[in-house]
Amino acid sequence: MSDLFNLIDFLDPVNLQKNSIKEEYRHGQIGKTIDVHENALPDFFDKDIILVGCNETRGSGLYSSGMAAPNAIREQFYKLFYWHKDVQIADAGDIKAGAGLNDTYAALKTVIKELTDIGKTVVVLGGSHDLTLAQYNNYVDKRKVIEAVCVDAVIDLDLDSLNRSDNFLMEILTNEPNYIRHYNHIGFQSFYVHPHMLETMDKLRFDCFRVGSVKENIEEMEPVIRNSSLFSFDISAIANPYAPANDFSPNGFNGEEACSLMRYAGMSPNINTVGIYGYMPEKDVNDLTAKQISHMLWYLVDGKSRGRREAELDERDSFIEYHTAFAEVETVFLKSRKTNRWWMQLPDKKYIACSYKDYLLASSNEIPERWLRAQERI
Repeated sequence: MSDLFNLIDFLDPVNLQKNSIKEEYRHGQIGKTIDVHENALPDFFDKDIILVGCNETRGSGLYSSGMAAPNAIREQFYKLFYWHKDVQIADAGDIKAGAGLNDTYAALKTVIKELTDIGKTVVVLGGSHDLTLAQYNNYVDKRKVIEAVCVDAVIDLDLDSLNRSDNFLMEILTNEPNYIRHYNHIGFQSFYVHPHMLETMDKLRFDCFRVGSVKENIEEMEPVIRNSSLFSFDISAIANPYAPANDFSPNGFNGEEACSLMRYAGMSPNINTVGIYGYMPEKDVNDLTAKQISHMLWYLVDGKSRGRREAELDERDSFIEYHTAFAEVETVFLKSRKTNRWWMQLPDKKYIACSYKDYLLASSNEIPERWLRAQERI
């Protein structure tokens, strides 16, 4: 039994209208082994990943009752087979809807904070994209400066909209005091984003990656995600044929690409809050979007398992060192013997995540853009 008894004030049990969740699933399926909040809170202390449902949609101008979206995802996720016995999973249940939108934010933030305080990775099954605010405010409460990643077809800075889901990034990126060291936006679709917005983001030294560029070299997103603590994914980034509940755009990532990005999030040693937002079951076809999200969750667990193989950077026997110079700057690249991931050293002797491509550029006496952008931010 968990000692985090106060969380019961904010959470409803998982209700899939089954007599007993574990009895409904076959041996080897996730639903047979996951520790679920049915009659009592799970013991969170021996878990690694904890699911939290939150179907709050008032930030997008809609009112939703019940927990249709998280439950639809659970139904599919619990059916998948459990391959990663080294990663323990719990389902904390669903955030109780507040009287107002800010009340729900506060409840979700409290649950996230309590669980991340004991070293857990919290995965929010939303809900509209503005619930990312609850993820971020968890770090604000801790006064922890972070890097953040959003995967979304649009950049939610639309001040002309009355819906908080369309402009919540303004609050995250501009409020004072601010705890965003760096912001990355993955998968924007150019025809939905004003050119001036991208110019503004560039002036702030934030990095925005167009969906086409990401699809051409998706492995270049692994270092971007590895450096971050907050990961937020709006299903509008997935093309409609792969996620029918997304009626925003026919273009975007395919299912495998979405799973790859989620695996990178799981592999990151820094990410401890993940949100998947924008799913509306009433728009789904044959539960395909719920299945897609469940596969993304499976790959998050897979990434967590793979990431555990990584050594600490000070365990130098686990890395290959490459000393090189570019533009009269001497630096060191590290390649992991265990995972083949790369890091590069900045002039202040700190290491940041990078890719093999960055090493090749430096070896050719070219300045890697990732290195240059990091220096600009300093």
